[in-house]
Amino acid sequence: MRVRVPCAAVLEQAGFTIDLPESSRKAIKYRRGEAIVIVIHAGRGWFDPRSDAKGDVFGLVEHLNGVSFVEGLDRVAALVGFVPRDPAWLRPPRDSRPVRSIFERWSSRRRPWPGSMMWCYLRDDRFLPEAVIRAAIRQDVLREGPYGSMWAAHGDEAGAVIGWEERGREWRGFSTGGAKLLFRFGSPEAARLCVTEAAIDAMSLAAREGTRPDSLYLSTGGGWSPATAAAIRMLAGRTGALLIAATDNNHQGETYAQRLMVIAREIGCGFERLRPVQVDWNAGLQAATASDQEEKGRREGDRAAAFPPTASRVTLRPAAPALDPPGRRGGCRGGS
Repeated sequence: MRVRVPCAAVLEQAGFTIDLPESSRKAIKYRRGEAIVIVIHAGRGWFDPRSDAKGDVFGLVEHLNGVSFVEGLDRVAALVGFVPRDPAWLRPPRDSRPVRSIFERWSSRRRPWPGSMMWCYLRDDRFLPEAVIRAAIRQDVLREGPYGSMWAAHGDEAGAVIGWEERGREWRGFSTGGAKLLFRFGSPEAARLCVTEAAIDAMSLAAREGTRPDSLYLSTGGGWSPATAAAIRMLAGRTGALLIAATDNNHQGETYAQRLMVIAREIGCGFERLRPVQVDWNAGLQAATASDQEEKGRREGDRAAAFPPTASRVTLRPAAPALDPPGRRGGCRGGS
């Protein structure tokens, strides 16, 4: 029955729906209110990103309903033959050509440049200041993805790119065949470590703070693997390290913050919770930028009202009549 009943069938029957922007072909995110389940392994496996729960279709029924294995077996058997809805993918299926290596694909993409589609996406849609975009380009952590999307590098301790977050106006995912570890932006040797859930949030927090020279802004890419936890532990082991949980202002963000706090206690470094006012740092940056622009427009309007432009009136006086030269009268030579 593990083969005949996919996890998606259980979730759809339980009232879960697909969160398409947060899903990929290899990891489909399902939501029901605050509950989240990620389906993997072609529908045969799952995990709860907010806890350590994971397993097969039988474990999923037990997890959702709190029933015994025997009762779960009966519930799974009742779903044999049920066909869940397929996700309406925004991108067409990839062709069957061999996938190039991570290094080849990353190296083949251009860095963004002023006026490029990705530059405009980050500046105009995401409200990132150009100074932050330029700094990220100098650190070589951004590439121009297809259709003006952003590729934000995840690298290992040696600086090698092992994967990248993909973000665009209508697409969100992670590189095929890549590994999530950490996106890193800022001072590489900094002791103040700000951990967010997305590269855009890491850069947005940097923008809000003026890219503090004592800070390294990090993103887990929305994942939490043993490798990610190990990388954070290594960074937190620096002398005088301060681990800051700058994760989202929601249940999942609080779960990640708790995990970071546990790491800080284990390592013995400092810990702080830095919570965005909005759901995440980019939403806060957009709201603050819009507010600043509105305030600027209000000040300019008040200034214009206080000093209204006046019509320019110039009084022209008739020119003095020109005198005839000697021997000339009325414009005629001589006396004729």
